[in-house]
Amino acid sequence: MFRTLFWLPLLALLLAGCSTSPFGGGSGETGHGYRAEGKASYYGAKHHGKRTASGERFNANALTAAHRTLPFGTRVKVTNLNNDRSVVVRINDRGPHTRGRIIDLSRKAAEQLGMLRAGVAPVRVESID
Repeated sequence: MFRTLFWLPLLALLLAGCSTSPFGGGSGETGHGYRAEGKASYYGAKHHGKRTASGERFNANALTAAHRTLPFGTRVKVTNLNNDRSVVVRINDRGPHTRGRIIDLSRKAAEQLGMLRAGVAPVRVESID
């Protein structure tokens, strides 16, 4: 009886540790069919060269972005709702850490969306399956 009581919690802990994707945010979100609208911002120059949550170095000239839960490597189409310009970026970091924003973009992506001057823009984010 004591042996069973000892092994059951240990087994439960092991199985719980295997239940999330190593690339996801732990929410079970896979990225397939993801679509959301909200505000986007972009990383300042001080982040260039620093490590992202995925372990790679942030490159302001690459088409990358930070999202709170989408798995690393997910490609999403971001559309600026003010001017209908779009860009495809790869998720490689966690964020944004500012309330009310749904994605943080690299400077290059923000430039292609025409949002550098404003700094923040309303966007639609859609995963590319």
